Amino acid sequence: MTKKLKKFDTKVQHLKYKVLREVAREAWADHLLEGVYEIPKRIVPNKEATMRCCVYKERAILQERIRLAMGQGEEENVIQVIDIACDECPVSGYDVTEVCRGCLAHRCEDACKFDAISFDKNLKAHIDKTKCVNCGACAKVCPYTAIVNRKRPCENACKVKAIQMGENKAAQIDDEKCISCGACVYQCPFGAIVDRSYILQVIDLIKKSENNKKYKVYAVAAPSIAGQFTYAKLGQVITAMEQLGFYHVVEAALGADMVAFHEAKELTEQENSFMTSSCCPAFVNYVEKSFPELLPYVSSQLSPMAAIAKYMKEKEPDCKIVFVGPCTAKKMEFKKDSVSPYIDSVITFEELQALFDSKDIDLTELEEGVLDNASYYGRIFARSGGLADAVGQALKEQGLEDFPCNPVSCDGIEACRVALLKAKKGVLPNNFIEGMACVGGCIGGAGCLTHEEKNKKDVDKYGQEAMEKTMTDALSVLK
Repeated sequence: MTKKLKKFDTKVQHLKYKVLREVAREAWADHLLEGVYEIPKRIVPNKEATMRCCVYKERAILQERIRLAMGQGEEENVIQVIDIACDECPVSGYDVTEVCRGCLAHRCEDACKFDAISFDKNLKAHIDKTKCVNCGACAKVCPYTAIVNRKRPCENACKVKAIQMGENKAAQIDDEKCISCGACVYQCPFGAIVDRSYILQVIDLIKKSENNKKYKVYAVAAPSIAGQFTYAKLGQVITAMEQLGFYHVVEAALGADMVAFHEAKELTEQENSFMTSSCCPAFVNYVEKSFPELLPYVSSQLSPMAAIAKYMKEKEPDCKIVFVGPCTAKKMEFKKDSVSPYIDSVITFEELQALFDSKDIDLTELEEGVLDNASYYGRIFARSGGLADAVGQALKEQGLEDFPCNPVSCDGIEACRVALLKAKKGVLPNNFIEGMACVGGCIGGAGCLTHEEKNKKDVDKYGQEAMEKTMTDALSVLK
């Protein structure tokens, strides 16, 4: 295993990274148009296939990966399926396993209303896929639990049921349901589902700034950066970002301080004293698509990313701002009319790693820079429960500690669904929903390099290292 492979959880991530790195290298050198067709040959240089049936298919798939790495595609959704890469998963649905004993009861046959169950000469059950509607009635009555529901990894990962099998048996995304959380991107074992990249846009912003003389290019780093790039120190990551060409790195956590402070006040002013957070774009998108009647209760605040960027643009209108974080949904958020004036582009930590290596920047050899703009509470927004803690602290700092704040921290979209259903029915005992689409919070985002449990501890440690211990102290700098 190479040193670079250790930077990622999976080999799929590493392959994606190699494509991004090579695209970036060509772009820095202004050779992209000439060199784009040579990239597949550099990644798969030999004539023998290593991943697919033949080297030609491998390279054809790589061309599709390159297209998305270059930000191309007619579809609006940032999450895209590479059809020709999605051909190895078995057809999902109910199957009879070898556990079937060929019993006499035939409860499975009696339970099926679609005549999809038949038996061979050994009395073993079989399911006719052309008749089966995947209702699961047969599985429920089988005394041996011999009938199982096999779901594709992407279908299992998608908790909003936005993925189904298309006519060509490849995965198909229902944009009316998809919230762009990227769970399917990380879970697909073949990397057939990919998030469109905007690294070329970022490179263009940096190059056209003429070393930040024409305008300044700022990077707004998500607080979850503390649990990433584990092979180097955070200060070295900050220095590396400035070596890439960013004028300065600003903490999105300062925007989190701003948002928590205002959300706390907003909660006390809400009718019925009920509100949900607005920080996670995938969660907000989920409310819009699945619980539109609850939209009036979503906080009116911008996300931390947009809040700090808005402040920066007001102070320096000509500057350019790139958000760097773990979130694929941010790539949809920055296109919104309410956010696009403040954010110029978005990249993930995966893409940042590719940018570092495209310029051969060795983080471990760099001196440590400084990143200190926010409070402990702004920094812990990166994990589940951090936002709720910050809102509670903001109430205290504003002299509103007597307000009965009773938050529920929803760790993942399934937990969000439960809380929203209860709120819809008027039976939720809590008056504030912290909605995080990714399990663990932002540290579980699809664009992370690693998804280990220790990331949560790193975020808390990072928060404790903040010089500003209260949000009031952090926000006083803005004043």
